[in-house]
Amino acid sequence: MDWAEPVPALFIFILMITFVLKLGTLWNKSSQNLPPGPRPLPLIGNLHIMDLKRPYRTMLKLSKQYGSVFSMQMGPRKTVVLTGYETVKEALVNQADAFADRPIVPMFQELSQGFGVTLSNGGNWKVMRRFALSTLRDYGMGKRTIEDRIVEECSVLIKKFESYEGNPFETTTIMNAAVANIIVAILLDKRFDYEDPTFIRLLKLINENIRLFGSSSVTLYNMFPALGFLLGAHKTVLRNRDELFAFINATFIKHLRDLDENDQRSFIDSFLIQQQEEKKKNRTNAFFHNGNLTVIVANLFAAGMETISTTLRWGLLLMMKYPEIQNCPLCLSFQKFRNSKSLREWIMFKNQVKVQEEIEKVVGSSQPRIEHRTKMPYTDAVVHEIQRFANVNPTNLPHATATDVTLNGYFIPKGTFIIPLLSSVLHDESQWEKPHKFYPEHFLNSEGKFVKRDAFMPFSAGRRACLGETLAKMELFLFFTSLLQRFTFQPPPGTSQEDLDLTPAVGLTTPPMPHQLCALPRF
Repeated sequence: MDWAEPVPALFIFILMITFVLKLGTLWNKSSQNLPPGPRPLPLIGNLHIMDLKRPYRTMLKLSKQYGSVFSMQMGPRKTVVLTGYETVKEALVNQADAFADRPIVPMFQELSQGFGVTLSNGGNWKVMRRFALSTLRDYGMGKRTIEDRIVEECSVLIKKFESYEGNPFETTTIMNAAVANIIVAILLDKRFDYEDPTFIRLLKLINENIRLFGSSSVTLYNMFPALGFLLGAHKTVLRNRDELFAFINATFIKHLRDLDENDQRSFIDSFLIQQQEEKKKNRTNAFFHNGNLTVIVANLFAAGMETISTTLRWGLLLMMKYPEIQNCPLCLSFQKFRNSKSLREWIMFKNQVKVQEEIEKVVGSSQPRIEHRTKMPYTDAVVHEIQRFANVNPTNLPHATATDVTLNGYFIPKGTFIIPLLSSVLHDESQWEKPHKFYPEHFLNSEGKFVKRDAFMPFSAGRRACLGETLAKMELFLFFTSLLQRFTFQPPPGTSQEDLDLTPAVGLTTPPMPHQLCALPRF
């Protein structure tokens, strides 16, 4: 029998069917007007064009080609990226409910099992978020009680900096410990010594997981979980999680032994009291179980430490990089602007009181307090500009659409993986005068008064905005002003301002590269 004839005919038939199906798919996409994007390759999608270490950089480039709403294929997963202030605001604020879900991601699921508040959805997320917000407020978030805790921690941190006697040192562990002690006070009603080995280990676990979460290995695992045996980073993340959870479980068991509903001392106490009330009411579907307690404490511990300490480290690095902002000698101000074509900039800069001068004028030698902030517009502007410029959460945590939705004329189906690119908001060229420069004047008017900016979204926005935003703002101002009041920060001997590297490190958040500094006492 001659098989030569049927084979080409069958091949042509298959090609025709494939073409018809493809044409139908294209027609369907056209009719629904899905967001445009680069053409994906089979299996890997658009991975071949991605910077897996810093994906936000690739996304920013693609937005210039495809617009503020575009799609890309991350392996087999369809992803829609939102860029620019107006688009991100429209999604997260104006259509908040439609963009409020978290996507189903392998690493997310394994890390939290759908519990807690950061990565959960549905009823669990709503109940845990409501409980977390009300309980954080009960324990002083935004109030004088927690301000007093921060002020006390500032004093301890200052003594630690003084112990180096002006010699170079690295700040990561110290800053993490100081900031973590604030959320630990709320969660556990205690503080740790900076040298406590258990505390140092917990901080290391969180730091490593946040770094690995942004690694190319975990990114690939989320796309192709079947290849997990080849990719080791996700196993390290889970081991670290287990160790952190074991500590949390042991801690709340201790709290359970001493529990007194008339004397609630911590977030864990409040959760356990609520748990007992749910049991009394025989609520079989109650959310107040140990799984949720463990994960929500881990969520708050990590979130309450990482972004704030990272932002403060950026702040000290930027003060070394730009000493004229830290405290401006006349010669530096003249050198900075002698070639400037902007008379307005020169007048503003010349007449502005710099950070340390403003602290001396308003606070003197007393302890900085939140009440001073309204009298310190330049310092407040510098703190805000540190957050904007540092861009510590460039891709935001991913969202997912809770329903079919239309955004900027494009159709986005329910369950679509959404990346609201915060980096594109904080560096939006239509919103910021000098988006890629460190420029505190973004938050000052011509009279030198502080002004709020709508495109300032370092804490995200909408339903998934940071739970602890009020606490974070208080911490950033008090820690920063307390340190600048007592120290002038300079690079180590032999290192110039030009040598200081502002390239962000790799991770889920973007800390500065490892560096040392010298904290020179001012009095």
